[in-house]
Amino acid sequence: MDQKASEKDPLVLFMPSGRRGRFEKGTNILEAARQLGVYVESVCGGRGICGRCQIEIQEGSFAKHGITSANEHVSAFGAKEKRYAEKRELKDGRRLSCSATIEGDLVVDVPQDVQVNAQIVRKAADTRLIERNPAIQMCYVEVDEPDMHKPLGDLDRLKLALERDWGFSDIIVDQHLLPRVQKILREGEWAVTAAIHQDMETARPALIALYPGLKNEAYGIACDIGSTTIAMHLSSLLSGLTIASAGVSNPQIRFGEDLMSRVSYVMMHPDGQEAMTNAVHNALNGLIEEVCAESGVDPTDILDAVFVGNPIMHHLFLGIDPTELGGAPFALAVSGAVHSWASDLNLALNHGTRVYMLPCIAGHVGADAAAATLCEGPHRQDEIMLLVDVGTNAEIVLGNRERVVAASSPTGPAFEGAEISCGQRAASGAIERVRIDPQTLEPRMRVIGVDAWSDEPGFAAQAEKTGVTGVCGSGIIEVIAEMFLAGIISEDGVIDGSLADRSGRIIKDGRTFSYVLWDGDTRLTITQNDVRAIQLAKAALYAGIKLLMDKQDIAHVDRIGLAGAFGSFIDPKYAMVLGLVPDCDLDKVKSVGNAAGTGARMALLNRGYRREIEETVTAIEKIETALEPKFQEHFVNAMALPNKVDAFPELARAVKLPAKAEPAAADAAAGGRRRREGRRRRT
Repeated sequence: MDQKASEKDPLVLFMPSGRRGRFEKGTNILEAARQLGVYVESVCGGRGICGRCQIEIQEGSFAKHGITSANEHVSAFGAKEKRYAEKRELKDGRRLSCSATIEGDLVVDVPQDVQVNAQIVRKAADTRLIERNPAIQMCYVEVDEPDMHKPLGDLDRLKLALERDWGFSDIIVDQHLLPRVQKILREGEWAVTAAIHQDMETARPALIALYPGLKNEAYGIACDIGSTTIAMHLSSLLSGLTIASAGVSNPQIRFGEDLMSRVSYVMMHPDGQEAMTNAVHNALNGLIEEVCAESGVDPTDILDAVFVGNPIMHHLFLGIDPTELGGAPFALAVSGAVHSWASDLNLALNHGTRVYMLPCIAGHVGADAAAATLCEGPHRQDEIMLLVDVGTNAEIVLGNRERVVAASSPTGPAFEGAEISCGQRAASGAIERVRIDPQTLEPRMRVIGVDAWSDEPGFAAQAEKTGVTGVCGSGIIEVIAEMFLAGIISEDGVIDGSLADRSGRIIKDGRTFSYVLWDGDTRLTITQNDVRAIQLAKAALYAGIKLLMDKQDIAHVDRIGLAGAFGSFIDPKYAMVLGLVPDCDLDKVKSVGNAAGTGARMALLNRGYRREIEETVTAIEKIETALEPKFQEHFVNAMALPNKVDAFPELARAVKLPAKAEPAAADAAAGGRRRREGRRRRT
């Protein structure tokens, strides 16, 4: 940050990185980004020629950040920008950061398509084969031509042909087709392909699209709207193959990192819900454009769409105010499956495209958890399965064919790096894997965008290109777990300052100690506060799991599935060392990938799965953790690594765990801390 800047100078926040600082008026936005370590590319050296440094100014009041941002807080369109716009396209609302200067408080978006260290949204579709029974059927028919002696309308003769050849009767016709039917019939010389939508066997079929001649392809999209990232898959409804996938950071992050922050934003701003709904709709249209460009598909050929998301994302996508989900009793506006039209949701698809949204399980266990349940099927198994979607709001499903229970646990954004001093999202330059030598306490690591480990040849050369910029979620879990296994932190999560005599990696940090993970152009340290943030997050998750195990009256689980974009990259061993999940045979702890996205694809390609999950959700028992008297007890025990009272015999067979502190010694240490704290309070 500019050394001359004072508290009176404008405050600038860059998204989605979340980096912020104060700068004097007149400071170039590109220069401000560079000072904060926000990677904005400028191939031409700031001369306004390459256009790589484009940014967007967000307007509105961002209470969480204490910023009111407006286009008036940036300099007027400059000469460099005018010259660039005359020669190349400069999208509406975009500015060249090498030209625009700061004139007031700003929230600046670095668009995904120009980010150098853009978040890597790793939510590719899995390759499982899904039996096809879509809600859309393409029906080729040859229609009788008009006859003076049989004065039956063109549309009515089309309906007769569909009943004759395909057995569809009592067809509903979408209004948008009525003015176009005659033209399409004549263009196809009375041979056309009708797209018929019939979600349930008992429902009336609907004619939603009509094409001249033979049309032997139709497409659908399945989309998981996560609080952090959005993932979309484009599939052929005829072959069942996924032909394109794309992901993007959820633009609602600028209104709040976690779900409750977004609900608060809606409560404090009359236009907050509309702003967030528009933001997600715009992001979805961008993804539609991207998957269509990748596959060469016309968006009007996408005729069905399935969406999933947690309850707050679900409501905001549908344009519903999520305020009621901000406090007990966490009432959903709608919990059952939703049937709608893409045009009503401002999606750039065919006018007749239908939208199906899976049901929500409970106030904070959403359609994404229902989709993950559909994908992994604990309700189809004899074994007890634990399914955990680890995120800012962890969703937990536990059970088998006899009984399934579910809950949510507010872990907060620590696992995403938001509450960690050196944390960041999964982007090039982020540390994602860590190993610590228990003798020397020296670390080695893997960095996103670099093939080699840090102690292997070629690492330094590759890392120069990406930099080592922070630690992402999987890296945070591994470094805390490795610090515990190496004896750097105790069972209670305290960094052992006595090790400073043995290693320069342990440094004094105020009244506590920190561990230096990386010391290059940027020093990355794991502080005592970082360890505490992870302890709090994992304890909240584990306590929720234990409550469900109590409800099932079981002491162990047979298998564990780690779901979601973040869960996909967690090493099961380290998740267990940390005490994120209960003890289990490590061979039966698996990443299940983006199970919510796969569940959405299942519902897209086979309407039978829609009926299955609708029926299953009604049978799932919902547990509200905040109301359970044992939650606090479980939470306190789960603060320890891996747990204060629960044994981990399966984990101990695979990993040498540090010896547990003797109760007397632990009590004495705790007493010593209490006495010292007491003296501080008395003084």
